[in-house]
Amino acid sequence: MHEGHSHSAAHASAGRLRLVLLLTGVFLLVEAVAGILTDSLALIADAAHMLTDVVGVSFALFAISFATRPATSAKTYGYYRLEMLAALANGLLLVGVAIYILFETIARISDPPEIPGETVLAVAVVGLLVNLVCAYLLFEGQKTSLNMRGAFLEVVSDFLGSVVVIIAALVILTTGFLFIDPIASILIALFILPRTWKLISESVHVLLEGTPRNVDMEHIREHILSTPDVVAVHDLHVWSMTSGMPIMSAHVVIADGAQAARILDDLNVCLEDHFEIDHCTIQIERADRSHREHAGH
Repeated sequence: MHEGHSHSAAHASAGRLRLVLLLTGVFLLVEAVAGILTDSLALIADAAHMLTDVVGVSFALFAISFATRPATSAKTYGYYRLEMLAALANGLLLVGVAIYILFETIARISDPPEIPGETVLAVAVVGLLVNLVCAYLLFEGQKTSLNMRGAFLEVVSDFLGSVVVIIAALVILTTGFLFIDPIASILIALFILPRTWKLISESVHVLLEGTPRNVDMEHIREHILSTPDVVAVHDLHVWSMTSGMPIMSAHVVIADGAQAARILDDLNVCLEDHFEIDHCTIQIERADRSHREHAGH
């Protein structure tokens, strides 16, 4: 059994997350100023969307910072779960953005605003480049961390928002068709909601200590039972403290006269090599004692 905890998956990408925060924060200011100076509702709305990136990434960094604090007697696992709470908060924030876009769409269908196409196009192109860089920086980290995935999805939604704004600006410049703006808004909302639901459901799954999606409990049970001198296993549980940090506990019944220390070492090596579970709490029970205890119930 390992006494120390490995760093979470999100912690490994903290440096890239800080760079993403810097890029999105600077562009947010540029886009907001441009929207105010040109009186462009499209740019102001997109700046509000970018604000969710800044808030979401700030949440993620805050959670990662707390997660690195050492465990205490009051919080024996430390603050790893804050990463899941941040992922959940990011998901709820994205739902709010999607709902806001849908309400704005209703208003624009009845009275589409005049949009200065040239300015919107120029700023949207810059935003597209910023979002491309940010998505690249977060791509690897989002594969293993729900917290990072929340930030990545926000960047991707902004990337698509920039693409949609570019297309809308080009359509308005070439045809004068103002209704392209609310149509584009609906497309953005429809993209955000399904992915946001997945983020929220996975965050809640971890917080409820559900079995990690990539873990086959029966496969683990078979490996434990195939270890020499292991007779039975019960009270087997696998859950995640945070993304990329699975934890397992089990009661393992061994044959009378078997060497408990050797079996414990074999199990830890097996679980780490085959399932990448390096934090295991295994209670060894002798077959005769286990039989008496179960017979007494």
